[in-house]
Amino acid sequence: MIKLRLFSALLGVGLLHAQKPAAIVASANGFIATLDEGQKSKALFDFNDAAQRVKWSNLPTSMVPRAGLKMGDLNPAQKKAAMTLLSTALSKKGFEKVMAIVEGDESLKQSSPERSKAMFGHDLFYISILGKPSEKETWMLQFGGHHLALNVTMVGKEGILTPSLTAAQPAKYVVDGKTIRPLGNETDKAFELINALDEGQRKQAILNYKVADLVLGPGQDGKTIQPEGLKASALNAKQQAMLLGVIEEWAGIVNEPAAAVRMADIKAKMADTWFAWSGPTTVGLPAYYRIQGPTLVIEYAPQPLGGDPTMHIHTIYRDPTNDYGKKSAAK
Repeated sequence: MIKLRLFSALLGVGLLHAQKPAAIVASANGFIATLDEGQKSKALFDFNDAAQRVKWSNLPTSMVPRAGLKMGDLNPAQKKAAMTLLSTALSKKGFEKVMAIVEGDESLKQSSPERSKAMFGHDLFYISILGKPSEKETWMLQFGGHHLALNVTMVGKEGILTPSLTAAQPAKYVVDGKTIRPLGNETDKAFELINALDEGQRKQAILNYKVADLVLGPGQDGKTIQPEGLKASALNAKQQAMLLGVIEEWAGIVNEPAAAVRMADIKAKMADTWFAWSGPTTVGLPAYYRIQGPTLVIEYAPQPLGGDPTMHIHTIYRDPTNDYGKKSAAK
């Protein structure tokens, strides 16, 4: 396996995590200040630009072009400012997860045939800002590329990360002798949960049909699906805590104060949250799962490719009531 340093280390970025919206706004304005007028015209959009807001995908940028500024077109100081903004908007572990996805794409580039190398790599991720960074007005930070789409909407003190897509190909690679699994916790915690269920609970949780990919992935804004599987009210306290631990892998990507508010809301609605599984329950085999509640949809969908069916994973994180901060902004 090719050994690579993480992108954040290449940029010399510390892992920052904001305690106040002011820090995120300051980081956003710091990044904007490094740009020339031509770059600003590419990176900055009106908050109400609906076309830009939904321009995200799991596919390579050569297949689905992204607007914004490409990381490969930034100088070192601008890259560092961009990563400082991202690390401030996200939690410490959220930023590490995102950088692991980005560096995984670089490892995919290095291991790809020459004809495919131009489709992958950490230079092909894009950053954009919708609206004017403000502690009071609504604005959005977008960062993404192949297998990554982050939509961070700031509404005053609130930070809304939905809809966001985190994925991985490869889902496991090595850096300086250390194995990196960007979505390792999402995988391991879910298998621990399904195998902690008793026979009756498993019978309810496991769907009688196969789900191959995300149902509410890119381009599916506004679509709804019927809850299925096992209701969380049928779980005991330990199992509910395990389910919350799985959810936190997505809800905890955003900065810690915003994540705490989000997790409190999800926990309050646990009785009406569902857990559904499709596929084998043996660790190491590919299986789809979905977690769905009144303000939550999470999907995890391995994409069998090549010899290892667990090395390509798609996931989506949504709040059907508040994607892109629509409910929060309307208050």
